[in-house]
Amino acid sequence: MANLCFVGAGNMANAIIKGVTASKVIPNENIFVFDIFQEKAEQTAKNYNINACSSADELIEKADIVILAIKPNVFPEFLPQNAEKLKNKNPLIISIAAGKTIDFISNLLGYNAHLVRVMPNVNAKVSAAMCAYCCNDNVSDAQKAEVEKIFNATGKIIPLEEKYFPVFGVIAGCAPAYAYMFIDSLARAAVKNGMNKKIALEIAAQTVLGSAKLILESDEHPWELVDQVCSPGGTTIEGVTSLQADGFEAAVTNAVDAAVEKDSRI
Repeated sequence: MANLCFVGAGNMANAIIKGVTASKVIPNENIFVFDIFQEKAEQTAKNYNINACSSADELIEKADIVILAIKPNVFPEFLPQNAEKLKNKNPLIISIAAGKTIDFISNLLGYNAHLVRVMPNVNAKVSAAMCAYCCNDNVSDAQKAEVEKIFNATGKIIPLEEKYFPVFGVIAGCAPAYAYMFIDSLARAAVKNGMNKKIALEIAAQTVLGSAKLILESDEHPWELVDQVCSPGGTTIEGVTSLQADGFEAAVTNAVDAAVEKDSRI
């Protein structure tokens, strides 16, 4: 069984580890974590019954698969410092850093590594993430299968051309925040009309969850589903036309465009 090694013990690393250990796709004894803040690595190891490493050297020595779960601005320092050790061990390297391309990472490493880029999202915390991956030509079909096995444990992962990663990063990475805002807005509107906030949040969140599930599991276009809910002269069509009049669709499109533009400048 391959050893899965995490560089970094932050929120996303913990979310992935949680999914992997819960699904048992890789045994706990084959999962290792290192962080420059040793207490973070030790706490993660304790939380999920995995192994903490005291140095990057120790982690790389054990690695068959390395997940780089560090901040993008750390890459220019960490990768060149550890490139020789990574080259000697030659593991599959998976980056989850936003905005850092395969070519960027490869240039920092300075050797012909097995490289995969994955874009996860925060919903990995509840094993409901939407992830995408791309890779260089050195990655075998067996290694791609390993990537899919690991990240399917956090939700769902699809292969995607790297040129689409900026817009994927917005609709999968940024949009959870938009969804949270929509859910909270529904709940606050319910509070305005006399409902308890906690109850309203539960209703709104479950409604959005169910609506997403119906889109994924049916062959119907979202607007076909809208039409099914809108009775002639009813309350739903009144609300839908109000959203349209207030620029709901345009506001969403503008938010996506703004985030994509910002990504291009990072």
